[in-house]
Amino acid sequence: MAVKETGRVVTDSMLGMQLADIDRWSDRVTVVLGQNPGPFTGPGTNTYLIGTGANRVLLDTGQGVSAYLDILERAILETDGLVEIERIVITHAHPDHIGGVQGIFGRIGRVPVLKMPRPELDQGVEIEPLEDGCIVRTEGATLRGIWTPGHASDHLCFYLEEERALFTGDVVLGAGTTVIPRDGDLGDYMASLDRILALDMDVIYPAHGPAIREPHKKVREYIAHRELRDQQILSGLGEGPTTTADLVAKIYVDVPEFLHPAAAVSVDAHLRRMLGTGIAERDGDTWLLCARATT
Repeated sequence: MAVKETGRVVTDSMLGMQLADIDRWSDRVTVVLGQNPGPFTGPGTNTYLIGTGANRVLLDTGQGVSAYLDILERAILETDGLVEIERIVITHAHPDHIGGVQGIFGRIGRVPVLKMPRPELDQGVEIEPLEDGCIVRTEGATLRGIWTPGHASDHLCFYLEEERALFTGDVVLGAGTTVIPRDGDLGDYMASLDRILALDMDVIYPAHGPAIREPHKKVREYIAHRELRDQQILSGLGEGPTTTADLVAKIYVDVPEFLHPAAAVSVDAHLRRMLGTGIAERDGDTWLLCARATT
């Protein structure tokens, strides 16, 4: 099969990466690691204390690991001028972003939780709804919400106007690439990357991995990565009927097998978009090029 990986657009990885539990990334931004490392989360979920005043915003909450609460409390005590969290803002309702809300309530008391609603995944948390173009202000920081579906239908990135910085949640990661889950949409995701690319950015603060100091270069790499995957999958389909598992085995030849299930989710996202655009068709577990796509 002619789709073997001969090169990569995105060459870095979060495998084995470690980050500090607490780090100050700017005068307005302190990152607190969610203590939930794993193959999908890398070193863990980055949560962010944002602002310059006594009351600040917490962006994302991790997935509810008890050890995180002690570290968050220490970050509050060690951050100059910070007294308490006034609001929680959530990028999207995946468990490693919203899962820590109840634990934080138990430690510091209830505060408002703001996000784009997705009731079936919001874990019963009472939400103050956000939408595309919303503004969340705290002393020293203005966050503008940007709807970026694809990885999740309720996904908001947040543009920190004072720093020309973008909190990208899971749309762009500090290393490696993000997965488009089965309830995601690759077409929407590519449109979201285009929207991000048009922003005036100096830095990206991702939900996993280190800060990205060349943000436009990274987003262009993400777009090129997906375009390469399309080409590889089309090459595989062009050789005859195949399965997602076969495509993964032959495309991801340099990826450890324990990550192949995640790779299969991404390949499936490409195939589903090809199905929707009439390029590919499906017969059970078998995928093939549509006859009209080959003429």
